[in-house]
Amino acid sequence: MADKKKILIADDFQLLREDLTELINNQRDMEVVGTASSGKEIVNLARNTEYDLILMDIEMETMNAGILATQEIREADPEAGIIFLTAHETREMIVTAMGAGALDYIVKGCEDEEILYHIRCALKGNPIMSNKIHETVMQEYARLQQSEKSLLFFINNISKLTATEREMIKLLLQGYKVHEIAEARSVEVSTIKTQIKGLLRKFGCSRTKEIVQIIRELNIEHLF
Repeated sequence: MADKKKILIADDFQLLREDLTELINNQRDMEVVGTASSGKEIVNLARNTEYDLILMDIEMETMNAGILATQEIREADPEAGIIFLTAHETREMIVTAMGAGALDYIVKGCEDEEILYHIRCALKGNPIMSNKIHETVMQEYARLQQSEKSLLFFINNISKLTATEREMIKLLLQGYKVHEIAEARSVEVSTIKTQIKGLLRKFGCSRTKEIVQIIRELNIEHLF
């Protein structure tokens, strides 16, 4: 028989980690090779462990820890396969999560066989989504055709930000001016201005106020 597929699990609920581990380890074609209870732990685990797929909770040490961890993991390895397994089923969270580059999105509480089916499909390169998740994503793509400032467009750009750019947006959201950002980051004002020009290009904006306004209108400040 072919080698078992290697699965990582990230969830802050110990009982769920244990249940998922038992479920997967009872299968002939897959096994759990590591578990984590936080976004930071799964990032380190993914960096140092050979795996085929990650089951990622969204809300761990913070509300969006799984999303941030997914972005960091995929930045290091764009081919990383990740399925979100979460209790959140709001439109905003679904689109935000899928915009981070996940293969699939499973809502907690579904039957074991459904979880296994989603995992196997993803491992074969044919990830599936439930009708609701698929419909939500398709609706967002339709909205994207009408407006580049859509949530999916913005989330897609957020996923491509560097750590420095994320920190700059965080400071902008707090009302920092250019010279204050330079002071806070201990760099020249000219350096900050250059970095801001890069941010504006990424988001198709002409002023930083536009970026801040869009983030607040879309209610995604928690991503920073």
